[in-house]
Amino acid sequence: MDLTLGHTALIIDTCKGHGLLRNQTAYVLATGFWETNRTMEPVREAYWLDEGWRKRNLRYYPWYGRGFVQLTWRDNYVRAGEKIGVDLTSDPDRAMVPTNAAEILVLGSRDGWFTGKKLSDYITLNRSDFGGARRIINGTDKAATIAEIAREYDVDLLG
Repeated sequence: MDLTLGHTALIIDTCKGHGLLRNQTAYVLATGFWETNRTMEPVREAYWLDEGWRKRNLRYYPWYGRGFVQLTWRDNYVRAGEKIGVDLTSDPDRAMVPTNAAEILVLGSRDGWFTGKKLSDYITLNRSDFGGARRIINGTDKAATIAEIAREYDVDLLG
């Protein structure tokens, strides 16, 4: 994996700053890679479509997916904003600011903001259940694919 792609270094630094293990960092990177369509840049949900499409088609508009992890729903914007100390409700696009997006990805994964499942449920010093860890973000959707990406990041982070 390319550790210089997009904001990869920012995400790694954010993981280190919040005490994540190497294998936890690898999974966070894999999630960011997948959720940003392999860009490691904060993106809007369905970024290839216009705002009008999102307004007409997303039942949680204007609280559609943004950032490295695709934060959705108003309650999640409120919680994330409180946790990182940034008002995300008056301007949800603040979730697109790379430092905010990295904090949301890392802390949300570490602490289980999104589904109630957290990194330490699946990834510890003695266990790297990268497949199961998808439950932190989105059930089991694409779990095997993202697990393979995490394994690649884990090897590269040793480097």
